[in-house]
Amino acid sequence: MSATDAAFAGSIPAIYERYLGPLLFQPYAEDMASRLHDVAQGRILETAAGTGIVTRTMVKTLPPGVEVLATDLNQAMLDLAAARLQAPNLKWQQADAQSLPFGDAAFDVVVCQFGVMFFPDKQGAYREALRVLKPDGRFQFNVWDTLERNPVSRIVADTATGLFPDDPPRFFERVPFGYADPDRIRSELQQAGFGGVEIEIVEKVSHAPSPREPATGLCQGTPLRAEIEARAAGRLDEITDRAAEALASRFGSSSIENRMSAIVVTARR
Repeated sequence: MSATDAAFAGSIPAIYERYLGPLLFQPYAEDMASRLHDVAQGRILETAAGTGIVTRTMVKTLPPGVEVLATDLNQAMLDLAAARLQAPNLKWQQADAQSLPFGDAAFDVVVCQFGVMFFPDKQGAYREALRVLKPDGRFQFNVWDTLERNPVSRIVADTATGLFPDDPPRFFERVPFGYADPDRIRSELQQAGFGGVEIEIVEKVSHAPSPREPATGLCQGTPLRAEIEARAAGRLDEITDRAAEALASRFGSSSIENRMSAIVVTARR
């Protein structure tokens, strides 16, 4: 993983929240929160919380007696998240999911939405999740399925790579859509010490008012931005335009349907 693959700074958090939150992440945040319906009390640790999309959904749906500790490696993402929500049962804290600053058996559930793909040491992060879970606790997370099963993201990725044939930016293939292998996920969780592992493919549909919104979010609100700017300083808006044109060619110039597929995992201690 390159140094820019997990870089969410500058204007990226706000663009990510505005354009990608409703389009990509809110539908799966609701799915994630619904899987916590049996949690009536105790402590939940969220890793890679980002701008707090899952966090807000959990706090809204869980009983007030459930304590939520939301963490992320990127302070800029946490700052935006904290500005959006404060609650008596919620705490924000910067933390690396691969080296958690918490004691053993401290949490009932560990939750992570679309963050595992960014961990350079995934088994290290799995071992840390296992360590901080109480006996019979569970680790719930999701990762993106393949790019082929997420056509809006694939079109933007193809547009960006096609504009740089000699040095294509491969962030999407390498990171967010690069861990779409249920057998590998199950094996690595078991090697880290988890027992029962349940894996499910979950499909969702969202809508964007025009192709401009997903093009802006994906080109300018993710680390793909750094890859584009490293190759063509000053051309970010032009390449965003090209991505919007490609999406319009496929879906039309008005509201577009975004079909998504993700892998949802529950691993028990």
